[in-house]
Amino acid sequence: MKKAYFQMHLAILLWGFTGILGKAIGLSEGMIVWYRMIISAIGLLPVLLTSKPVLPTGKDLLNISITGLIVALHWVFFYASIKASNVSIALSCFSSVSLFTAILEPLSRRQRPKMAEILLGIMVMVGLYIIFSVQQLYFTGILLAVISALLGATFTILNKTLTSRFEPSVITFYELVSGFLLLTVLLPVYFHFTNTGFEIPSGTDLIYLILLGLVCTSFAFTLSLKALKKLDAFTLNLSVNLEPLYSIVLAVIFFNETTIKNSGFILGTLIILGSVVLHSWYKWQKTRKEVTKTAL
Repeated sequence: MKKAYFQMHLAILLWGFTGILGKAIGLSEGMIVWYRMIISAIGLLPVLLTSKPVLPTGKDLLNISITGLIVALHWVFFYASIKASNVSIALSCFSSVSLFTAILEPLSRRQRPKMAEILLGIMVMVGLYIIFSVQQLYFTGILLAVISALLGATFTILNKTLTSRFEPSVITFYELVSGFLLLTVLLPVYFHFTNTGFEIPSGTDLIYLILLGLVCTSFAFTLSLKALKKLDAFTLNLSVNLEPLYSIVLAVIFFNETTIKNSGFILGTLIILGSVVLHSWYKWQKTRKEVTKTAL
């Protein structure tokens, strides 16, 4: 279990750089995701060729492909949020993923949502509201980030059912390839509505895309799926609320974003961190009771 928590937090730390790289890359959000997915898939090829894992077929392949499309759309909305606002707002609004997961995960199992997890998710939303109560000019960015969070919660829940049958590297690879292919089909529609076109990266954009694809995606995504073998989706998504905090600090360093300097940020941050600590305590208490019952 300790190893799973380490894998989870290392993945979250690496994800913290995705917003920074997305802000630094001069391409449109659609092209960023398009390149990110193909570079990430290529980065996983050596792992697949050397391990010879079981490959999905039939219904499993269809489910992975659908999840891959959701991953692609999640990233498009995420980077669109950054373009429409800034890194701090996009990443902090993504904290709403915990509330969506608290509601959607039990429903996917045909169970009632747990009140404690819903309350923890609401805590995150309160922290989010306090942080950006004065940032009303960024409504579009906030809306796009919340949609990205909903999609993020959805694909994490779907991945939970897949990790019991396939290696994380296999799931990641097929989701990236299927997401890339489906996004390729959708690019003409995207170009039409966003008034953009196909772009070829060069110079620093190319370097940033390689870092984004190989380190912050292939490696980090596989780590998160390995962690999901031991942890539930809500634990992962609630802990992902640390990602905005990493990114906000990095955004202040690299882009001089001043959000972190106000008292609202400090209070909201404490609330978000408190929700993570309370959730860890809640899960520990629950596990201890289950162990006690089993012993009796």
